[in-house]
Amino acid sequence: MRILLVEDDVLLGDGVLAGLRRDDNAVDWVKNGETALSAVAETVYDCVILDIGLPKMSGLDVLQGMRQANIHTPVLILTARDDISDRVQGLDAGADDYLVKPFEFAELCARLRALTRRTRGESSESIQYKNIKINTAAHTVTHNDEAVALSRREFALLIELITNQGRVLSRHTLEQKLYSWGDENE
Repeated sequence: MRILLVEDDVLLGDGVLAGLRRDDNAVDWVKNGETALSAVAETVYDCVILDIGLPKMSGLDVLQGMRQANIHTPVLILTARDDISDRVQGLDAGADDYLVKPFEFAELCARLRALTRRTRGESSESIQYKNIKINTAAHTVTHNDEAVALSRREFALLIELITNQGRVLSRHTLEQKLYSWGDENE
């Protein structure tokens, strides 16, 4: 999964970035609203994790800018603001989910998986194509009921190809899904 993390707190951002990468995600991290808006305009993400209290431009302004530009990438707001009115405002501004800090990392990952499942129009963690079964939560693949070992990028590529059956995907599109900023393209 290709994720944009928008968080200005360095300690929290480092932790979330490390955890998401450990779970085999391609993650780009920006620390202010203006850079976030530029990033979503230039790169296709599976999901955006967005803090509200950001320098240069608030997270809600970033979200409104995304929606006005017809960028429909799922957005999970991750913030310390826990009032019901804040949650309602964030969801009404176009967020797909809202998680309050402090949070459990396992819950963040489960919410991200749920958002991307809904985007693909699926309701479970399992994807099946003929005799290939993929569990997106466990990052496992079986072919004819035998386990297949795949690298993170191979796993992501397989999901992209299976979930986009019948569509031509350009090399650029696939690279966008497989590589974070600064990753070496192979």
